[in-house]
Amino acid sequence: MTDRHRLLVYGGTFATVGERGDISGVRGGGVPDGLFVRDARHLSRWQLTVDGAVPEALTPVAIGDTARCVLVPRGGRDEPPAYTLFREQAVGYGSFVETLRVTSNRPAPSSVRLALTADADFADQFELRADHRTYAKPGAQRSREVLGHGVEFAYRRGTWRSCTTVTAEPAPDAVEETGTGARRLVWTLELPPHGSVELVLRVMARPHGDRRALRVPRSPAAVSERLLAEEDALAAGVAFPTGWPELAAACARGLADLAALQVPAAGPEGEELRVPAGGAPWFLTLLGRDALLTSLFVLPYRSGPAAATLLALAATQATDTGADAVTQPGKIVHEVRHGELAHFGQVPYGRYYGSVDATPLFLVLLGAYVEHTGDTELARRLQPHARAAVGWMLDHGGLTSRGYLVYRADRGGLANQNWKDSPGSICSADGTRPSGPVVAAGAQGYAYDALRRTAHLARTVWADRVYAELLEQAAGDLRDRFQRDFWMPRHSFPALALDGEGRQVDALASDAGHLLWSGLLDKEYGELVGRRLLERDFFSGWGVRTLAAGQPAYHPLSYHRGSVWPHDNALIALGLARYGLHDEARAVAHGLVEAATATGHRLPEVLAGYGRDSHPEPVPYPHACVRESRSAAAPLALLTAVGGA
Repeated sequence: MTDRHRLLVYGGTFATVGERGDISGVRGGGVPDGLFVRDARHLSRWQLTVDGAVPEALTPVAIGDTARCVLVPRGGRDEPPAYTLFREQAVGYGSFVETLRVTSNRPAPSSVRLALTADADFADQFELRADHRTYAKPGAQRSREVLGHGVEFAYRRGTWRSCTTVTAEPAPDAVEETGTGARRLVWTLELPPHGSVELVLRVMARPHGDRRALRVPRSPAAVSERLLAEEDALAAGVAFPTGWPELAAACARGLADLAALQVPAAGPEGEELRVPAGGAPWFLTLLGRDALLTSLFVLPYRSGPAAATLLALAATQATDTGADAVTQPGKIVHEVRHGELAHFGQVPYGRYYGSVDATPLFLVLLGAYVEHTGDTELARRLQPHARAAVGWMLDHGGLTSRGYLVYRADRGGLANQNWKDSPGSICSADGTRPSGPVVAAGAQGYAYDALRRTAHLARTVWADRVYAELLEQAAGDLRDRFQRDFWMPRHSFPALALDGEGRQVDALASDAGHLLWSGLLDKEYGELVGRRLLERDFFSGWGVRTLAAGQPAYHPLSYHRGSVWPHDNALIALGLARYGLHDEARAVAHGLVEAATATGHRLPEVLAGYGRDSHPEPVPYPHACVRESRSAAAPLALLTAVGGA
């Protein structure tokens, strides 16, 4: 996201507009330009001209829940602008609304010709990514129909149907063809002396498969009011630290972002839910790992996201073995997509199970939820799902046969299926990638915690002592095995992974901090690891790097091989506190909070790994999600770890 664009997000819908409030529809680059609902672009052009010319931005789009800008006709110092345009835009559920006020700066009556060029190409979001892949769409048809108050764009491909309706008050004087498929809505506005005329433009997206009865908000201000009410409800009763105002501001900003990042989902009985999305712009959908970690971070302050996430993931839990290599009974979904390409199987992410760690994290969240809330009813309701998840870990996951949770590269999907899921992220210190099945360190910590927490549920809620003892024994064996196979005496540090032959993948990586969070390491080993993570090669001043600097594999602008991830650091801070390393936990928390303070109190998905000693401000990672649920919740995890210190 650049400074010339503004991202608007609400309820599974997002729009990216330029500095004048326009949508150009240009493909390529790092920003998906347009209005998006359920992975499809429902506005690909939204461009304003006045008297045949493009106005210039007097004030570009401003930060807030709505996009606001002020426009004037191009001119010089000796020719003051004849009019001023005030644009305000917002998104609602499946909708976009704009108020456009044209104000005359002249003492006599005048008129202006205003035109808005609109189009909807219904491109799937995967078509707009930087990999420049193309996808065949046999039989696809687009149509446009002029309405009394606007125009409707429609798309069909076989059984797939989508449409976008654009309406205006007052209605346009004409709807013109442009020769490109777009339509131009035209008004001739009569302006009184120093008076104003206002238009309200509304866009309703009806994506395939979405049967909700929705209405376009009456105005951007109405969206702001509704979102502010949701933000207030989410933050109500949360005791922000009075002695650390910067952390309090980061927590408040994070909760506000989480309110906007809730997306619709369904529970096991079809009940309507709202769950944390991965992030915007590229991952405004249910991602299992992301929703689970976000809910865990928020759980001490708000239990609703955890309950909704558990129910939504139970509803999408795999029950059969799929034709692909990653769908197996009991496994928790990694990603859910609703777009055309997923519908027709052209991308594998409709319901994609390529994650080794979402399943144990599901059990961790269920155990933590019951511990925090005392709500044993949910644990009873989800007992079959929890047992199926344990069954997956023991059988298909590899705990019984291999002694660890194991994943294999998925051709056509993800090569790496732990949280560091980019190609090459699991590597040796010299950058060599492991061969064969991979045993990622962090996932073993999650499995250990999942077994222990589920054993507690079996003993105290399900009244199954035998099952509890089985899981406790499995957890103890995993812990002993891990410390034997992963510990690298030369580094006093655990390996990042084991390869298919059981050899250590020896990169020094931040995943070791997740082992502290899970409690997998003995106290002596845990203290060594915790202190090592705060040494200069790991700790940038803003946070712990994903890979320690100085290793050949390190790169400060790599996605997972040297960058700084706020949610990764939140887990590390919680782990440091668990092992009594409170000074180290505070150092991580202060670094992250100061990074947030430098960026408007909002933590992005990921930061570059450059050290604070060489650059006094955090350097952004160029392709990060601007608003991401795990990063939004990270300040609350820091508050849990260190309080208001």
